[in-house]
Amino acid sequence: MAGAATVLDLTVGAGGHAAALLEAGVDRVVGSDRDPDALEASRQRLAWAGPRFTAVAGTFSDIERIAAEAGVRAVDGILYDLGVSSLHLDRPERGFSYRSPGPLDMRMGPGERTAADVVNTYPEEELSRVIFELGEERHARRIAGAIVRARTRAPLQDTGELARIVAGAVPKRRGGPHPARRTFQAIRIEVNRELEELTASLPRAVSLLAPGGRVVVISYHSLEDRIVKRFFLGEERLEVLTKKPVTPSAAEAGRNPRARSAKLRAARRAA
Repeated sequence: MAGAATVLDLTVGAGGHAAALLEAGVDRVVGSDRDPDALEASRQRLAWAGPRFTAVAGTFSDIERIAAEAGVRAVDGILYDLGVSSLHLDRPERGFSYRSPGPLDMRMGPGERTAADVVNTYPEEELSRVIFELGEERHARRIAGAIVRARTRAPLQDTGELARIVAGAVPKRRGGPHPARRTFQAIRIEVNRELEELTASLPRAVSLLAPGGRVVVISYHSLEDRIVKRFFLGEERLEVLTKKPVTPSAAEAGRNPRARSAKLRAARRAA
């Protein structure tokens, strides 16, 4: 996207991608995020850019309002970096991590529903569905049953408690990822309506692209990647630029382990 006039970064986070784009010569970046803390971090980091950087609060489905609020009618590039960020994982008080105790929150931005609401109020069958479909967890029924039994004694309030319940419900195995990883992913996606937001946003993003403009999506699990792949292939206004997703090299994954599952797909708006 270097050299493009205007780029919309819909997951600006702490401003890393936005800074790289501006340093590469992009004229202007509009950065958006649903997390007020992330927006403030990006404003502080990119204060040097002056009017070349604009921060606007919003979710993916707010993309048209975000552009309008920034005074933009068409953009030359749109970037999505999906999933949870280091700003979330590294702050236990946000409730995203199964490795550090914290409140069962998991909200990426202002919202009414929390992770505690999901685990304490969803019927067992619905909780099992969420864990199975959004976490792709084959032990979903056992985990949902264990959660429901635990909450009958007292409502679940802590991420450490939830992680222990999940670990106790699945078969023991040595090595590999933490047994609560998929369940935490599922609950986070449910709390933030991540797949619905992405699905609603993509066609609106294409409408905002100028002819020749590009949309780039970095995803971290198969549910997101499948939505992006199918949309790109089925959208007649787009020319797919990545026949297969671009993935990190072994060296890059070694430097940044959180990027090891990343898949990048890109497409260009037809003239």
